[in-house]
Amino acid sequence: MRTPGTPEELERQRFRAIALLDAGHRPDEVARILGVSPAAVSQWKKLYRQAGPDGLKATLHPGPKPRLTMPQRRKLERLLLKGPLAYGCVTNLWTLKRITELIERHFAVHYDPSGVWHVLKSMGWSCQEPEHRAGECDEDAVVGWRQQQ
Repeated sequence: MRTPGTPEELERQRFRAIALLDAGHRPDEVARILGVSPAAVSQWKKLYRQAGPDGLKATLHPGPKPRLTMPQRRKLERLLLKGPLAYGCVTNLWTLKRITELIERHFAVHYDPSGVWHVLKSMGWSCQEPEHRAGECDEDAVVGWRQQQ
């Protein structure tokens, strides 16, 4: 299990372990002092021997490679801007399921609807609910009422 802490805190911990080892402490003592396993101390020592200080530095883990490329995301945005009615939907409301199907149809890439939400967020899109109004609503009367109140 990963030790809790920011990448910078964990980097400092690794450098402290090397300093303690250089000061003559045994690996099991260093592990106890830092609250980590002896295996972790041994691994840090090995990394330090192989790569020097660079081997202990914090690294950014980029995560998995996106399944949709940037050109595909730009095309997806153009497709979404046409609206769901352009693709045979009965209402003019995008849902995650509809967008999932659109992505599969146009790009042959499968996403779970929750994954589609992450794609949309990364593109700057947000979740929006349509405004619910009665069909009989008189917009001019509502505006007049608001101005008076």
